Amino acid sequence: MNNIKFDQIVNNTEECMELGNGLSKLLTLGDTLGLVGDLGSGKTTFVKGILLGFHYKYNVTSPTFTLINEYNADKKVVHMDFYREENLNRWEKIGFYDYINLNKNITIIEWSNLHQSLLPDNIIQINFEHINENKRRIFTT
Repeated sequence: MNNIKFDQIVNNTEECMELGNGLSKLLTLGDTLGLVGDLGSGKTTFVKGILLGFHYKYNVTSPTFTLINEYNADKKVVHMDFYREENLNRWEKIGFYDYINLNKNITIIEWSNLHQSLLPDNIIQINFEHINENKRRIFTT
């Protein structure tokens, strides 16, 4: 498991994607990232940067309504969003634990704070804070 720590200010979406791209170089199969922050704080933009680092060339969208998006890139990325599904049993039935326990992909969960009881102990938590309209603080805890 990676011991990833950072605390960075990004001034625009490009810098947010660059930070995600840089993080991609440190991730290994089996890693789980939890992204926490308000709507519009840059979580999905950050994921786009991670996937750019894995040479994914297609559209990356928030899984808010689909719950799970899978991206086959240099490393498989499973992108989840806890925002709209409150039922913990549904997450278990759609294979949540298989995604995070099989070490065959990198799992990224937006709004991970909403279902903390599902999360593995070794999750890499990344927080997104608005500073102003364009500027964000992105940091691990």
